[in-house]
Amino acid sequence: MESIRASVRRELDQVNALIVDQLHSNVSMVENIGHYIVDAGGKRLRPLLVLLAGAALGGASERHVKFAAVIEFIHTATLLHDDVVDISSLRRGRPTANAEFGNAPSVLVGDFLYTRAFQLLVQLADMDILSQMANTTNTIAEGEVLQLVRAGDASTTEAQYLQVITNKTAILFAAACYGAARLSGENEETRQTLHAFGLNLGIAFQMIDDVLDYQGDPATMGKNIGDDLNEGKPTLPLIYTLQHGTPAEQALVTKAITQKTAEDITEIVATVTRCGALDYTRSQARYYHDMALKQLDQLPASDHRSAMIAITGLSINRDH
Repeated sequence: MESIRASVRRELDQVNALIVDQLHSNVSMVENIGHYIVDAGGKRLRPLLVLLAGAALGGASERHVKFAAVIEFIHTATLLHDDVVDISSLRRGRPTANAEFGNAPSVLVGDFLYTRAFQLLVQLADMDILSQMANTTNTIAEGEVLQLVRAGDASTTEAQYLQVITNKTAILFAAACYGAARLSGENEETRQTLHAFGLNLGIAFQMIDDVLDYQGDPATMGKNIGDDLNEGKPTLPLIYTLQHGTPAEQALVTKAITQKTAEDITEIVATVTRCGALDYTRSQARYYHDMALKQLDQLPASDHRSAMIAITGLSINRDH
């Protein structure tokens, strides 16, 4: 990742500086919580995609930098809200904002970040991008509600799971890439190519996240193994097990989902591994990875396109 970031290091530093500047508020709690979650780091993958796409299409401008900050603010706001809804206690290796400051402050500062993002969008003075980001944010909210509806439902299908992760995760990847193309002055065909790239990349990324919930190292990931079980989330490894596991394995997974418990996590990990659920989920992630690469074939060859190809590979070959 460091070599990928190096190709747009100056612009990425500008994004980080802008984020810090835009966290300023006359209300100290806003700044405290905002800095707490932003300073925790993270991959900055979504703003990085904005900058790389812009650079691959002729150059990342000041407008790309501002849009990248918008994307990161929206992503950060969703994290603040997610952790409250999921009652999460650990993210990126330290207590979540809600664990540190409380649920109400976390929700309200998440709202602040959403509104700050749209203030920056207005400064771009591009109605097409403003409309797209309004629709994207609405879709993310729908995806979060849909995930909440599916929690505890062991009858969730693979198609329903795909709808959830497309709406709550992949759509922001797609918006980042589409907006970058728009700011580069590209036609609608190229914008849709980048949108499809981001969507497929986001789906692959989330599927690997769902594998790592059972196969990852908590110290490396910075979150607890089995968190999805405690939330009753029927992710693809569990859905596959319910379809292809033995009756005993199906009963074990059904109990975990419906009772929203990770008390049998050791046995669940053994089960999803034994019945091939993790391998299947990885193979599906590989399919969307390959679809994303096909979209990149339509861009002119450049070092920045190569960096986007490398990010696509890292999305499915990672341990956190």
